[in-house]
Amino acid sequence: MTIRNQATRISLFSLRAPQMRAFHMTWFAFFLAFFGWFGVAPLMAVVREDLSLTKTQVGNTIIASVMITVVVRVLIGPLCERFGPRRVYAWLLILGSVPVMCVGLAQSYVSFLLFRLAIGAIGAAFVITQFHTSVMFAPNIVGTANATTAGWGNLGGGVTQILMPLMLAALVGLGVDRFLGWRLAMAIPGAALFLTGIAYALLTRDAPDGDFKELRARGELPAASRLAGGSLAAAVQDVRVWALFIIYAACFGVELTINNVAALYYHDRFALDIKAAGLIAGSFGLMNLFARTLGGALSDRLARRGGLRGRVAFLGSVLFLEGIALMLFSRMDLLPRAVVAMIVFSLFVQMAEGATFGVVPFVNRKALGAVAGLVGAGGNAGAVLAGFLFRSEALSAQQALMILGVAVTVASSCALVVRFSPAAEAEQRQAIRESMTRAATVAG
Repeated sequence: MTIRNQATRISLFSLRAPQMRAFHMTWFAFFLAFFGWFGVAPLMAVVREDLSLTKTQVGNTIIASVMITVVVRVLIGPLCERFGPRRVYAWLLILGSVPVMCVGLAQSYVSFLLFRLAIGAIGAAFVITQFHTSVMFAPNIVGTANATTAGWGNLGGGVTQILMPLMLAALVGLGVDRFLGWRLAMAIPGAALFLTGIAYALLTRDAPDGDFKELRARGELPAASRLAGGSLAAAVQDVRVWALFIIYAACFGVELTINNVAALYYHDRFALDIKAAGLIAGSFGLMNLFARTLGGALSDRLARRGGLRGRVAFLGSVLFLEGIALMLFSRMDLLPRAVVAMIVFSLFVQMAEGATFGVVPFVNRKALGAVAGLVGAGGNAGAVLAGFLFRSEALSAQQALMILGVAVTVASSCALVVRFSPAAEAEQRQAIRESMTRAATVAG
């Protein structure tokens, strides 16, 4: 897929250019998707009591919340190639808002499980976010753009840990029973998702020069049928895609797991109330404000010096450090040390995520949506596998975290599989030089 007039710089405070409107709409939509996706996680201590859930049942709902996303992420990449990210994102947000608003109707373990399963589809928003910014930004800045939009979107995972307990407390303060309060609180992010879906359709376009439908009519893009036919097959047959699948399982999959269990972990292990546990758990996600962007920016910087090989080497290194930091976090017995260890661990998690999608746009430009979808699905597959650790009655949460840290460290070796031909390296070096020349011309 060849797109013209991609942005060579991020003009953060400008909304005039279609590239920057897409930039801001993608991260904001993903931010709200996280609110809907994990809004109930910091309230699980109340939900567990309300619905009389066992540890195994809580674990099953955690797995359900990320399991369906694996399938939806794989499918949504080719849908973006066929129909364009604008339409696909708008419909995902609008349809995804329904189970978010309705989860408060759950009256049993089974109904709550099914609602969390349905809500998980909204997690596919990530793939569209990365696809849209990959289309809009040039090779010299695409890693930073992808990392920033995804990171600021992931920030919703931290903010929801803080705001949802406060929202529940506010409702209780108004005289609402806390069992009714968590149900009412979930309607708010659902309504916001619905309105944002409409705004996305009205304020963005698929590419700098127009929607995909218009570009195909002008002969600037391949026909939709040809484009969608082989993209998924090409992605599936590329071993590098599966290596990145495992790598993303070891970083984003871990982040999703921590988003689901952190508040309950601090509540149970350190005997904190819901608000305090949510505040501390939220600090994990708040690192997305800069950490994922840092990973993408360093990936771009290393690409200028070491090409695609530099991007991959950085990815493997930061993932290895993530695994070490997670193992240290699992050994912390005192609250202050646990918080500090979690912050350091969070830094490496999100840098690894940014570095992963600093590599993804260059694996196969003709199958960008399929590659992004499969790699993105790896994050949720990792969260599903990690969820089984935390539902096990035989393992404590600390033991589960230690096992997860060892697995991440081993997964970092998958970066050795991600290689590019000399021709691909040369092509990308030339693309970066051209992008930087255009950026310098615009700045001049």
